[in-house]
Amino acid sequence: MRVLIIGAGILGASAAYHLARLGAQVEIIDQNHPGKATLAGAGVVCPWATEADDPDWYLLYARGARYYGTLIEELRGQGETELGYSRVGALVLAEDRARLDTIEGRISRRIKDAPEAGTVRRLGAGEAKRLFPPLRDDLEAIHIPGGARVDGRLLAASMLRVAISSGATLRNDYVSLRLNDGRAECLGSDGRPIPADEIIVTAGAWAAQILALLGLRHPVVPQKGQIIHLHLPGVATSGWPVVLPMNSYYMLAFDDSRVVVGATREDGSGFDYRVTARGQLEVLQAGLGIAPGLADATHIETRVGFRPAGSAMRPILGRVPQIAGLTIGNGLGASGLTVGPFAGHLLAGVVMGEPAEVPLERYSPTGPEAG
Repeated sequence: MRVLIIGAGILGASAAYHLARLGAQVEIIDQNHPGKATLAGAGVVCPWATEADDPDWYLLYARGARYYGTLIEELRGQGETELGYSRVGALVLAEDRARLDTIEGRISRRIKDAPEAGTVRRLGAGEAKRLFPPLRDDLEAIHIPGGARVDGRLLAASMLRVAISSGATLRNDYVSLRLNDGRAECLGSDGRPIPADEIIVTAGAWAAQILALLGLRHPVVPQKGQIIHLHLPGVATSGWPVVLPMNSYYMLAFDDSRVVVGATREDGSGFDYRVTARGQLEVLQAGLGIAPGLADATHIETRVGFRPAGSAMRPILGRVPQIAGLTIGNGLGASGLTVGPFAGHLLAGVVMGEPAEVPLERYSPTGPEAG
């Protein structure tokens, strides 16, 4: 089976990886847009603390975290070492003790079905600061040892390498779609059809433009995120946990004395790729408000990415029934680096005719949010 994947972010890379390992003939095409969410984002894998209460959304979020164990083991078995994934634990913070009590109760209920989360415990302010030294002295936390961080660039590249070693091809090109006798057909930049039995569109924030050519209304728009990278010279940060202050911001550390603070959520941004003063101020105020120890860190860079944000907090996954040979994966929003690898696995199964591990009709591309 020849499968064409449009978009090589975390979701497309995962679909390519799984399809190639299942024996499909895979071609991946990416337009290499600036602001790809996978390349800009810093992944926090810790679904159990989320305040979102949509059970269908949470199902994919939690399964995405669980799937990392399987995926990382598989990739290491293929000789991959630069995976960008580390299970460093997570600190969930709240300024108000009563709110932290509520959060702790919700986490405790959820981890009954999530052994990968580990043994959760409440930490006093001094204990939290010992794990993440830049924190304020007075902050208590909930420690979730199963929380993890992931560098989306490295993980996507790893999956693509394995896919290519299994026979897949990857190229940069501008493509368009058209209907040919009720079936989706892809045209390259030269106007020639690209042979494919199945087409998977995983183009993130740019997917609506592509799918509109088929007459589809795709309710995913770009949501701009600005994320700041800081350097703490001589500080060993590799074992620091991710920090979740239970708002739209987060912090995580990487191996090279680097701490990432993010991120803005700018609705209505379009594809404005600029780093803005307001965005810098917003992120730094949020970060330094809970971690004043970062005040003297060196600013390395600010990355800008466009999350594929749907009008409902629910991914879009599955076949488009009215158009033969077309499957869509999108709308992961800020959870893309948690859900993306598992969602790609699901899409590969759809295309290859395997039984779905979750009820994909709940995420249909022709549900109430699409058509």
